[in-house]
Amino acid sequence: MAEELKDEIVEAVEEFEEDGQKGMFMTFQTGKEYYGISISYVNEIITMQPITAIPEVENYIKGLINLRGKIIPVIDVRARFKMEPQEYTDRNCIIVIDVKSTVIGLIVEKIAEVDSILEDDIMPPPALSHKNTERNKYIYGLARTGNTVKLLLEPERLIQQDVLNVIEDIKEKEQS
Repeated sequence: MAEELKDEIVEAVEEFEEDGQKGMFMTFQTGKEYYGISISYVNEIITMQPITAIPEVENYIKGLINLRGKIIPVIDVRARFKMEPQEYTDRNCIIVIDVKSTVIGLIVEKIAEVDSILEDDIMPPPALSHKNTERNKYIYGLARTGNTVKLLLEPERLIQQDVLNVIEDIKEKEQS
C-alpha cells in the first residue's frame, strides 16, 4: 500500500513538473530574429567554451566541447540557418539541450529571456519563399510576445542525421 502511494506521489510530481514547463520557452537572438525553444529541451546555458574542431563535417557543426568530462558536439545556429558568419563575442553562449537522449550544444548570439507562450498564441509559420526555406524548415510556429515575434524551433528537425552521425562517431571512440 505504501509503495503504491509512493508511486502515485512520484507520478504526480513528474506530471506537475511537466505541466510547469508547458508553454515555457528559452528565447534567444540570432541575427535580427528572436527564436524560442521549449524549456523542456534545455539542460543549461553555459558561456562559450574552447571548441575542438572536427574535420570533414558540415560547416555549422563547430566541433566538440568538454562539459564536466562529457564530450558534447556544438552547432552554430547562425551557420545552420545559412546566415553570414560572425566572430564570437562575450555575448555568445551555448544552450545545452537534450533531444531524445542526445545532448548537444547550440551556439547562439544572445539569450533573451524565458517566456511563457500559450498554445493559443502560437500560429503555424506561413509558406514563404525559397530564400527563407532553410530557416523555416526548423520552425513549427510563430508567437507574438510584447512587440516581437518569436520563431519557435523544433529541435528534432535542427538535429538531423549528419549531427547524429557525428555523435555516434564520438560514442564509438569513447568506448574504444
